[in-house]
Amino acid sequence: MADVAAHGAELFAALRERRTLAPLSERDTSLTIDDAYAISLDFLARRTAEGERVVGKKIGVTSKAVQEMLGVHQPDFGFLTDAMHVEGAIDVDAHRLIAPRAEAEIAFILKAPLKGPGVTAADVLDATEAVAPCFEIVDSRIDDWRIGIVDTVADNASCGVFVLGAARLDPRGLDLPGLHVAVAKNGVPLSEGYGHAVQGDPAQAVAWLANTLGAHGVTLDAGDIILSGSLVPLAPAAKGDTFEMILGDGHRTLGQCVARFV
Repeated sequence: MADVAAHGAELFAALRERRTLAPLSERDTSLTIDDAYAISLDFLARRTAEGERVVGKKIGVTSKAVQEMLGVHQPDFGFLTDAMHVEGAIDVDAHRLIAPRAEAEIAFILKAPLKGPGVTAADVLDATEAVAPCFEIVDSRIDDWRIGIVDTVADNASCGVFVLGAARLDPRGLDLPGLHVAVAKNGVPLSEGYGHAVQGDPAQAVAWLANTLGAHGVTLDAGDIILSGSLVPLAPAAKGDTFEMILGDGHRTLGQCVARFV
């Protein structure tokens, strides 16, 4: 039987002490994905016990590009807290980031709760107040990003911090799968992608999250910020780097987001 509390405690200590651990999956080959989610919830409980507040959820490893980069071939989920929401420059040291990577996403801001099973993409649109351009800065408490699905799930889906752009867009007037994102690093074009990179439709990805969380007794709540998954490959980030994403529909710019590392 998995020692959930012990694994949760060591991940929490690694976060607070800004260090990495040998992969859990190598040290305990009996760990299942259900064990990993239990560890993730224990890890989260230790953070909230110290005053952090859950403000949303995130979907990870949704696009083929990210799956191939990490060698993880199914989506996962994690939790967002208020301490992870960065407004302004990202202080790498203050946020205890170890090996951050930036990924451009579409964030959903909910006005009504969603609880699976049975949630559809249409339900997601009905429950969404707005979508926004977003950078998720993923990070790993596992040595050298040597992760399998169990490792990333246990480690809160390898989440570090996130930054929201200022734009708030009504998703009902947008072709979400057709939205285009262009990312530049330090002023140089880096990558581009489309909304359909995440399970064919970002709203469908959020529906998957609601249904998967429902099986664990967790809901998506009104006011939650939901990160729907990266549209582009992850890019390593370090102090001094600036990432900019431009979100558009092929005819116009709809919004932008900047992640500046200091």
